[in-house]
Amino acid sequence: MKKSLFSAVAVTALLAFGGGAWADILIGVAGPITGPNAAFGAQFQKGAEQAAEDINAAGGVLGQKIKIEIGDDVSDPKQGISVANKFVADGVKYVVGHFNSGVSIPASEVYAENGVLEMTPASTNPQFTERGMWNTFRTCGRDDQQGKVAGDYLVANFKDAKIAVIHDKTPYGVGLADETKKVLNGAGITEAMYEGINVGDKDFSALIAKMKAGGVSLIYFGGLHTEAGLIMRQSADQGLKAILFSGDGMVSNELASIAGDAVVGTLNTFSPDPRKNPAAKELVEKFRASGFEPEAYTLYSYAAVQVVAAAINKAGSADDAQKVAETIKAGGPWNTAIGDISYDAKGDITRPDYVIYEWKKGEDGKPTYFEK
Repeated sequence: MKKSLFSAVAVTALLAFGGGAWADILIGVAGPITGPNAAFGAQFQKGAEQAAEDINAAGGVLGQKIKIEIGDDVSDPKQGISVANKFVADGVKYVVGHFNSGVSIPASEVYAENGVLEMTPASTNPQFTERGMWNTFRTCGRDDQQGKVAGDYLVANFKDAKIAVIHDKTPYGVGLADETKKVLNGAGITEAMYEGINVGDKDFSALIAKMKAGGVSLIYFGGLHTEAGLIMRQSADQGLKAILFSGDGMVSNELASIAGDAVVGTLNTFSPDPRKNPAAKELVEKFRASGFEPEAYTLYSYAAVQVVAAAINKAGSADDAQKVAETIKAGGPWNTAIGDISYDAKGDITRPDYVIYEWKKGEDGKPTYFEK
């Protein structure tokens, strides 16, 4: 499913860029712009577009303007491959995306073969950067780091609980669940259940009945807010009083819209809220003034564009993405909206930091997530 760099489509596109369009530095933004995870796609798009606007207003990069091209993968790996191939055909050399690890991993192979650098704000599966590829980077942390924080918290606070470990069968969900389970098992805690669900499932009655019969008091869920919210709401309806604990796939206020009041008490891991970074205060206010709340991955997407732009500037050219990749690894720390970040040889950030959040009702009476 890989596209050759010198395919007829790509050559045609490159020839087309021989005119006035060559002056633009194309950055593709790939994620679920539509579909059940569109809230995260909007964060990617808004963050990247604002970064491009701000960089362009300050003079651009090497005298060139950044131009954003959007690719909608609908959180589907096959569609992600199609988006990747279209970016290649359009002459894109830099991609901010994708959201899901299960999309980022296969798409990265298309990008690597075609000289495209991929910087994901959200894909946390370790395998994204563990394959020895030159082009894979992220502005977020990894599931083995996130799972350790979650597992340590469970060991310290829920050692006697009956824990069900549930995942959504995706690379992200399985990876996060298994990394957390590894910590629990290492501390001598055996989960009461280990089950998989399917993305898109709507009825969790059988699963909830099984957990209720087994006396489960805490659900560790590897997956996204769409299924998690339904599990919470249906658990409350069926009388299962269990806390749900999950990862960074929960950080959208849409979770509360799905789960209702059942979301109160939910726990999740995520990095310290970048909106509270004093250096990002003006940027956060700019987003809010435009009517968009820059939660979760918005500033991670903004930061991805910042790193790419700064590395291009330092490399002296946008033409060779592999040279820019080497510059990213060797040239940090990079000043971004989420703080200064540097990279290791794999393309991972060197300062991963996860904390625990709890969902509570805010002063306006609406549930949201607060750092513990």
